[in-house]
Amino acid sequence: GVKDRLEQNRRMRLRRVINATGIVLHTNLGRAPLSEVAMDALADTAKGYSNLELDLETGKRGSRYDHVEDILCTLSGAESAVVVNNNAAAVMLMLNTMSMDSEVIVSRGELIEIGGSFRIPEVITRSGGTLVEVGATNKTRLSDYKNAITDETAALMKVHPSNFKIMGFTESTSREDLVALAREHELLVIEDLGSGTLIDLVKYGLPHETTVREVVGTGVDLVSFSGDKLLGGPQAGIIVGKREFIDRMKKNPLIRGLRIDKLSLAALEATLRLYLDPDSLHEKLPILRQLTATPEVLEQRATALSAELNKVKGLSARVEDGEGFSGGGALPHEGLPTKVVRIEADGFTPDRLSAALRKHDPAVFARISDDAVILDVRTLADDEIGEVVDAARRIAG
Repeated sequence: GVKDRLEQNRRMRLRRVINATGIVLHTNLGRAPLSEVAMDALADTAKGYSNLELDLETGKRGSRYDHVEDILCTLSGAESAVVVNNNAAAVMLMLNTMSMDSEVIVSRGELIEIGGSFRIPEVITRSGGTLVEVGATNKTRLSDYKNAITDETAALMKVHPSNFKIMGFTESTSREDLVALAREHELLVIEDLGSGTLIDLVKYGLPHETTVREVVGTGVDLVSFSGDKLLGGPQAGIIVGKREFIDRMKKNPLIRGLRIDKLSLAALEATLRLYLDPDSLHEKLPILRQLTATPEVLEQRATALSAELNKVKGLSARVEDGEGFSGGGALPHEGLPTKVVRIEADGFTPDRLSAALRKHDPAVFARISDDAVILDVRTLADDEIGEVVDAARRIAG
């Protein structure tokens, strides 16, 4: 009715939702949830003034990039670093600064499209460079890069495949070989690492994902990655690498249009500081806590949710084994074994029940699988279980 529509108009359009999809880095749901310390830093910066571009030692104008440069160098092993609005902006800045009016050589197997029709070939063109494709979709050898080098070549570029994997009859060129070839011809090697992680995920029982430090260690000149994916921070595009090239990017007029804002910067610095204490990282970083949730924790959470839902008249629920995903282009082919709660409501088809959960406040996002609504507890916080039950109770009633 009119009252409902008025109430809806008064509500914030952007608001918190409950993620019961099992996709940890769900792009449509805002990717990585922030840690408590990042939220505190964000709020502290937001409520007053800050030394965003002021050097407190000298009292003179400073640079917003200085706040995170040292810690990024410590964590990555790079000489220098700069941060912009997101990874797409980081890629544009690298290419526009280092290869404008020149050629950039990329393997055909890495000319990817990521979310929102964002395609690497178009980014290179928009950045002022000329794309040179080499190799085949499934095989690109060092000789393919070598034969494509001309006097117009500025850089060899590697791109993380992000959200897909080519398997079977394949061949790619190692970073070490690309760096050696680039040195021989006085070229740069640039890498878009996509999701990017600062830690070896294997120690947490997850598949290996190339770390930023590993890439820097091979001699790659510049590497960019996201702040709100495996890093577990706010939206940001992080570039680390050789100081002379980072300095050139800081002087590029384009950087002002791509710069990171003070709230994201505060949340990013706080997130990065958590990595200085790796022993407590999995407890404090929500994304790592979700990715590494033990079978016992998942079973306990699912059992608690199922028991509460079964108390609601008109609802039935049961715990089942399921599979979730990292999302965000990270670990694209690795499912995460999980526990899900399958729910059914009298008089509701799965589509109608899913829509009703989605329209509740707070909205509850679930999956539909095998003609039923599935709630994956991996991405549910313990204190959200009551909210999910409340939503289901209102819908069933």
